[in-house]
Amino acid sequence: MSRYKVAVIGAGIGAQHITGFSALPEMFDVSVICDLDTGKAAALAGLSGPVVTDDLSQVLADPGIDIIDICLPPHLHFDVCAAGLTSGKDVICEKPLAGSVAEADRLAELSHQTGKQIFPVFQYRYGQGARQLKALIDKGIAGTPYIATLETHWCRDSAYYDVGWRGTWAGEKGGAILGHAIHIHDWLSFVLGPVESVFARLDTRVNQIEVEDCAALSLQMQNGALVTSSVTLGAAMDTSRLRFCFEHVTAESGSLPYRPAEGEWQFTARTPALQDQIDDIIASVPDADDGYAGLFSAIGDFLDNGKSDAVFLEDGRHSLEFVTAVYHSAATQMPVSLPIGPTHPLYQGWVAEGL
Repeated sequence: MSRYKVAVIGAGIGAQHITGFSALPEMFDVSVICDLDTGKAAALAGLSGPVVTDDLSQVLADPGIDIIDICLPPHLHFDVCAAGLTSGKDVICEKPLAGSVAEADRLAELSHQTGKQIFPVFQYRYGQGARQLKALIDKGIAGTPYIATLETHWCRDSAYYDVGWRGTWAGEKGGAILGHAIHIHDWLSFVLGPVESVFARLDTRVNQIEVEDCAALSLQMQNGALVTSSVTLGAAMDTSRLRFCFEHVTAESGSLPYRPAEGEWQFTARTPALQDQIDDIIASVPDADDGYAGLFSAIGDFLDNGKSDAVFLEDGRHSLEFVTAVYHSAATQMPVSLPIGPTHPLYQGWVAEGL
């Protein structure tokens, strides 16, 4: 097993990433924290921790760094991803991966040219509930998926938007669909496969911001399953919830807002005679790393041997296709089909749509 030297770029959400890396000391060494606010970075580094710098070019030029982990505001993601690849680093990037499907495709070209990988951050995939549900699906006991409901009901007051780039098209590239519900929609495709079409209604009802903070979505998956997704930043508390009704089992998460796969799930057989078999499969699923640690462990496994359940650039592209379809549907008030290719009117980006 290799031990990879990581530079965390951004000391905000980067703090949670460092906790994830720290759970895997045999696999990762966070050797640099880079942030324009060196005081904030130093607070994360501690007395004898990583080197602190505000010079990204210095980090990119350092041949000792194997991976850069991008934890910056969304409008910076594409440029820093591209710089990381061209400097010979593998890249981990917080959501959203880029500001358009076109940018994701340009990153794919750079990845191919440089031989370096980009790993989008979708840590919701890693948790015992996720592993148990996937086991029921993989063993064929779940059966045909019928319907699913998703809830992203969080609380964000005006103080949240005191950070200048938040709530703006220029800085955040979008609202609740892009910055908050993107994880739960990735989770949907992770479980049920590709989205076939989406109809979306978006509104700004909670705070005086440029971007949406409420959404109601109706989706059809390629496998025929029907899905509804409810999103608001005006709830009294932060909760996330997923419910899947399959032919033979109904699966329901808890309500942990940022770790729905890690909470205790309920798996109920539609035919009581199957409950013991379902319970046996669930009980047989081994524990593993959850959340960021699970994500990073999968990345390390892939870099070591090319085999893992890591999240790849293609997954990040799919998430941006979905976001593009949502914004196009909201603007046209029509259903929008996926996938999204170069001929789609918002392939180069949705911000110009003027939503």
